[in-house]
Amino acid sequence: MNKETREKYEQFAKEKLGFEFSDLDLLVTALTHRSYINEHKNASQEHNERLEFLGDAVLEMVTSDFLYRKFDENEGIMTAWRSALVRTDSIGSAAEELGYAPLVRLSHGEKMGSERAHAVIYADCFEALIGAIYLDQGYDTAKKFITKYILSKTDDMLKSGSWLDPKSFFQETAQHYDGITPQYRTLKEEGPDHDKVFTVGVYVGDKLRGTGTGHSKQEAQGDAAAKGIEYYRKTYADFNPAKISPVRIRKNH
Repeated sequence: MNKETREKYEQFAKEKLGFEFSDLDLLVTALTHRSYINEHKNASQEHNERLEFLGDAVLEMVTSDFLYRKFDENEGIMTAWRSALVRTDSIGSAAEELGYAPLVRLSHGEKMGSERAHAVIYADCFEALIGAIYLDQGYDTAKKFITKYILSKTDDMLKSGSWLDPKSFFQETAQHYDGITPQYRTLKEEGPDHDKVFTVGVYVGDKLRGTGTGHSKQEAQGDAAAKGIEYYRKTYADFNPAKISPVRIRKNH
């Protein structure tokens, strides 16, 4: 890696992370996909999967500790909250905020991949970045990083109800406001069998409340339900997910 390229990683660390890496190779490795190493056999860096493994564990530990200390809920609810906070789209949003996509090293083939494939790669890089920060700067710095980019979204997650299974939550919402159980209908199927895209509509009575797409009917139904929830959120001023699942905050925290 030439000097100019290393300086880009150093600049990212200073401007976005707020510190300098003692071992800059850790940062470079965190943003190096397996495909790059396969394409560049002489590269001195390893790919980021080992750092991703470590970062995933640190992320889960920090998130679990935060939820346990702040909320007085049972294991099932806190597990659902944790899953919502650390799922690919949540982490992907943090990755976009950090803006490290141009620094991620991919093979030529992966660079030409779909937006969906890139989202997964960037999310994996986020977990690898946590691992790199943990090794280079220690647990407290990794915790601050996770708090800033992940745990700060907790209130929004609870207010929106995004932690709830969208199909179950939409059904409860539809029954609450309309007294009707929603029905899903497949509206369209496109593409080859190995990469088919389904379009599904969710109906409350004869009213279409949401349309979703996905690479499986189940995924499309979930997307349609999420769109349906947005309909009720915008239509009813008293819409409040907390009425479905009250949040009990520990009074001593």
